Amino acid sequence: MSSHAATIDHHHDPSTSTGIPNKKLLMWAFLASDCMFFGTLISTHLIYRLHPPAGGLRPVEVFDVALTSFSTFILLMSSLMMALAVNAIQKGNVKSCRWSLLTTILFGTIFLGCQVFEFNDFVVEKHMTLSNSLLGTTFYTLTGTHGTHVAIGVLWLGLMYVRSFKPTTTEGQNVWLTTLLHLVALFGAVLLALKVVLGLVWSIQGFEGHTLATFVSREFLPMAGLLICTGGLFWFGRARTPVDFTQHHAIDVESMGLYWHFVDIVWIVIFTAVYLLEYL
Repeated sequence: MSSHAATIDHHHDPSTSTGIPNKKLLMWAFLASDCMFFGTLISTHLIYRLHPPAGGLRPVEVFDVALTSFSTFILLMSSLMMALAVNAIQKGNVKSCRWSLLTTILFGTIFLGCQVFEFNDFVVEKHMTLSNSLLGTTFYTLTGTHGTHVAIGVLWLGLMYVRSFKPTTTEGQNVWLTTLLHLVALFGAVLLALKVVLGLVWSIQGFEGHTLATFVSREFLPMAGLLICTGGLFWFGRARTPVDFTQHHAIDVESMGLYWHFVDIVWIVIFTAVYLLEYL
């Protein structure tokens, strides 16, 4: 397999006039437009921060830079796992690619969970909403848009993970039903795990009456659902027939990796411009 994989050029396509695979060229074009979009949002936030309204909220009194630093580290680690997934599928190592995709999904979900916790704290505890302050308007618009991109990326990763189980032959198999149930198990486990972890954090923090004593009773059904979905993932992930997912599909994973790395790079810029600059 290694000798055959070495004959496949994953970076150049001689069948195109540019020498770049069409899927990758399309992704680069999309990312270029998205770069201008985020540039506009970041510039808007910075311009308004130069002339804050009198009596407005001070960012240093609102932001929790420790939590955001943790979520930033998690997102950077997800880029590492995404790179490992691309490298694995280029070598035809489907199993390693799957584990890297799952880890990337996990890290992306943790980042989203941190953002949900942060937004909830800003609104309930710090009383900063989208409409009651200029800081809230620019902050929620910018970081919320980025969070949406992360959520789309997690969805794409999940679809790619389930796609890697497509069998080479579909005779006598209901592939669509199996794929749908696999997706339900995957995203059910992701969402329920996020809810349980947030419930645990809120209980530890004593947020809105949450206590460790009431955690089990409040999260019993989500935890039971999480166990069922996790069992479903192991069931659908068991070894079966050969799959139609080889190094020839590396361009699909690589295009997805370009999107994910772009989202991470944008967050580094946001973290620096929105959070760190306020402490200088």
